[in-house]
Amino acid sequence: MANVDWSAGIDSVSGALAKASKSGQHSCDKMLLGTHRVAATTSNHCTRLYIRKKVRRSTTPKAKELAARSRFTEVAAAVRLRSKDLMQIAADQAAFLAQKDLAGGIKTMKAWYWSICGAEYDQQHGN
Repeated sequence: MANVDWSAGIDSVSGALAKASKSGQHSCDKMLLGTHRVAATTSNHCTRLYIRKKVRRSTTPKAKELAARSRFTEVAAAVRLRSKDLMQIAADQAAFLAQKDLAGGIKTMKAWYWSICGAEYDQQHGN
């Protein structure tokens, strides 16, 4: 197994260090992925590096997947707009804080926006 020595000031790396290129771009054909284990252990080798080959999809997306993609795109746009709407910010913050500490309450404002906007999308589209 390879041993990675990080430069001064870098304790660990986690996530994609180099992503496979999209078609038409000059970059690598493989993804370099670093992981850092945070579980308590007696080993001091907690960082691992993996190389993953670029994977091409062999099937076309089905209608259900396309609908899910469309829902995600529209809900993300609604979240972005609502979180910047000055007319609703105060009311949204009050509603978020009122439910936050309840059992089953949503703990972050962004997750709350996604819940509200997702429910509005589902209601408009009969889901």
